[in-house]
Amino acid sequence: MLRELLLSMSRNDEVRNIITTAPFTRDVVKRYVPGESTDAAVVATQELASENLFVTIDRLGEDVFDKAQASETVVAYEQLLKALGDSGLGHRAEVSVKLSAVGQSLGDHSFVLENARRICQAAANIGTTVTLDMEDHTTTDMTLGTLTELRKDFPFVGAVLQAYLFRTEEDCRALAYEGSRVRLCKGAYKEPESVAYQAKIDVDLSYVRCMRILLEGKGYPMFATHDPRMIEIAKSLVETSGRAKDTFEFQMLYGIRPEEQQMLAASGYRTRVYVPYGEDWYGYFMRRLAERPANLMFFGRSLLSKN
Repeated sequence: MLRELLLSMSRNDEVRNIITTAPFTRDVVKRYVPGESTDAAVVATQELASENLFVTIDRLGEDVFDKAQASETVVAYEQLLKALGDSGLGHRAEVSVKLSAVGQSLGDHSFVLENARRICQAAANIGTTVTLDMEDHTTTDMTLGTLTELRKDFPFVGAVLQAYLFRTEEDCRALAYEGSRVRLCKGAYKEPESVAYQAKIDVDLSYVRCMRILLEGKGYPMFATHDPRMIEIAKSLVETSGRAKDTFEFQMLYGIRPEEQQMLAASGYRTRVYVPYGEDWYGYFMRRLAERPANLMFFGRSLLSKN
């Protein structure tokens, strides 16, 4: 019920106006969304890079309903990547892209592919990478198909897999090849019992199985988790596999467990921070709270630690 309430709030214009205009809101949200502009994203990246952290940047606003909006998103990513290059951050920061933000829901695959190619070319120009974010299960095949097409010319493009889907272990095996980049997360969308594990313990067990598959493969795994137990298990699996610390990475959200991010980096683990920016921060903020109950605890704990 809490999840449904938060999701309904994310779509309610009246609630949106109340929350976005409240005096305390921006100060709270800024801990998780550094700002609305390209400059804000670059400044946040510079600060994280100074702490020996890597960054992946997501421009918020995946609800795209026409080609003009999709094209605007592409231009924004091109401008962001150029700014990162001009700031000497190409070796520290990449971008995360939701295909829905560049027109996937419009039904014109060639348009989506060309938009994604433009972003990949902008990334290639500054020597960095692109990761395709994953959305609900109905888009998984389309996203992985686009990944295959993009990698023909841009072999640095990576993808996200969600451990709560039954299919993900097989997807991990398929993508655990040399040169592949896979971000493994637990999964956040509300999925039916026919395609996804529902119990936390089952999702956790799947996550561990998927970690093992990726570490036994020849690709570059990226473990996106804030769960201390999963992090410790990952460390153990890495040690058992004999992998070097620079052959995989941990990923966490901007503003969530920053001390742990710094500790991991200080211990020699490559650690990347997922930085969202843009005007659609309200929707992101509410959806992030709604995605999993544990996120409410993470946000609450971090709020207390800052006060």
